[in-house]
Amino acid sequence: MSEIIKFFKKELMFTVSLILAILSLFITKPDTRLLQSIDYKTLCILFMLLSVLDGFKHEGLFDPVIKAAKKIRSIFALSVFLIFAVFISSAFVTNDVSLIIFVPLTILLFKEGNKEKYILPVITMENIAAVRGSLITPFGSPQNLYLFSKSGIDITSFLKMMFPLFAFSAVLLFIFIICLYRKDLREEINYAEMADEANDSKKKFLYLSLFIIVVLTIVTRTIYWPLITVAVALILFIFDRKVFRRVDYVLLLTFLCFFIFSSSIANNELIGTYLNSVVRGNEYWWSIGLSQIISNVPASIVLWPFTSSLKALIYGLDSAGLITVIGSLASVINMRLYTNDYPGKSVDFMMVFMKISIIFFILIQPFQLYLLSI
Repeated sequence: MSEIIKFFKKELMFTVSLILAILSLFITKPDTRLLQSIDYKTLCILFMLLSVLDGFKHEGLFDPVIKAAKKIRSIFALSVFLIFAVFISSAFVTNDVSLIIFVPLTILLFKEGNKEKYILPVITMENIAAVRGSLITPFGSPQNLYLFSKSGIDITSFLKMMFPLFAFSAVLLFIFIICLYRKDLREEINYAEMADEANDSKKKFLYLSLFIIVVLTIVTRTIYWPLITVAVALILFIFDRKVFRRVDYVLLLTFLCFFIFSSSIANNELIGTYLNSVVRGNEYWWSIGLSQIISNVPASIVLWPFTSSLKALIYGLDSAGLITVIGSLASVINMRLYTNDYPGKSVDFMMVFMKISIIFFILIQPFQLYLLSI
């Protein structure tokens, strides 16, 4: 029993989603509509992404980036490299996976270089980089993946809609890094070299190929996604079945619970009528506000059926993670990575996170609101 309690305390987001899913079943009587409204396609694609990207990490496909980081001796240049590595990679490997790769590396390098005072502000900027870099692609974040699938928007229109935010965020993020090291942009960092690990080149090719397949599945919206999911699972079972032990099933269950919750809410006549009357035309602020309570991924699921503007909704959801830790699952993951190395320091993390991230949120608002007005 103590282990079960410990698990639910550790997996707080899953615990919240499970409670909400159970409560929602009392709000709306479950029926066949509930099973039909669950987005199985998004769950399957997320499963494939988690599996393939775990293989990326274990087979060392990011080794060239890590080796390059070890050669940098300027703390400013190293921070720019790491933060923008997160910014760019999050667009292709999802924001949470990008943080899982680079935050532990950042902590390790800054510890070895006796620059621990910079760890919190740098990983906070990496969090911002993950949130803002991932918005450019449909598969950069779970909410983008869900809304891209539901809306039917084509990839070219999606990129045009998101690119201005992506570019402006990059410029603003670079200014933030300069401000952090404004007293001495030439400050040096020195750390010990770390041993390289040997990896299987055949598995690297396998995972690169599977990643391309998953991306094409998302972009083309093929109706054969169930067959592709089964095929990817079989290939992994044959060539690297250990990956199934490492897949984040808790995250998949969290999504399932939130799908149940959102479907139950949407199918409730009274709640649905209320949301339909207040959300349309106010998607931007509703998405930001609701995300601070249930995070941006479930907020996207709840609000999508009642929205008339994909642009306003997705802009809000992709900004929600800049206010509080709960606003984005990526932020929750980032805090967990930090507290693994610094137990009991979650309050310190949240204080620095909110100080830097909210300033970024405030500064980016005029530009976002301008884009929504044109």
